[in-house]
Amino acid sequence: MDLYLVEPTKKYEKQAIEYIEEHYIYFSEINGSGGLDRYVNNFDNWLDKLEEDKNRIVDENRVPSVTYFLVRKSDDRIVGMVNIRLKLNDRLKQLGGNIGYGIRPTERRQGYNKVNLYLALLKCKEYGLDKVQLDCEIDNIGSKKTIEALGGVLEKEFYNEYYNNTILSYSIDVNNSIEKYKELVLWCLIIINVEKKIMNLFII
Repeated sequence: MDLYLVEPTKKYEKQAIEYIEEHYIYFSEINGSGGLDRYVNNFDNWLDKLEEDKNRIVDENRVPSVTYFLVRKSDDRIVGMVNIRLKLNDRLKQLGGNIGYGIRPTERRQGYNKVNLYLALLKCKEYGLDKVQLDCEIDNIGSKKTIEALGGVLEKEFYNEYYNNTILSYSIDVNNSIEKYKELVLWCLIIINVEKKIMNLFII
């Protein structure tokens, strides 16, 4: 597989900062970064925070979580990020859910996020999560399609004043999704690789 999830390390510092800066250039919302955007000037502190995040005790403000880079093997490029909350407090059950994810602006609309979410579900299984919650704003068509493509079942729909928008809250059966959508993800990877080869022909 040309895409895989990797835990952040010092090796990716320069790339990680560029990843966040690209979102600023494109005026794009940052999702699934584990708070990286708050640590661009102190990457080492962010790495320390991620280690602490793994063992957080659930309270009203924090929960245990893990964060990964989605890396393309062929060029070792960070394509996206995903943050998985291993447990939820009442606040996150109301809004936020278990998984936040994103793809860098210049790599979007190529099927990467389906792969990103599928790989995140594999991690969820490793951590013993059988069912996960994912939320998105109703006009975030890309996220909505990604969640539904991986078997997301709409549990509730509600208006949130902070976002001034309608929120869609989905659940995904982790084991069922992993088994049922394996071929879909493989096709996404094939399409991504074909499109990349075609683009390389034009570049050359």
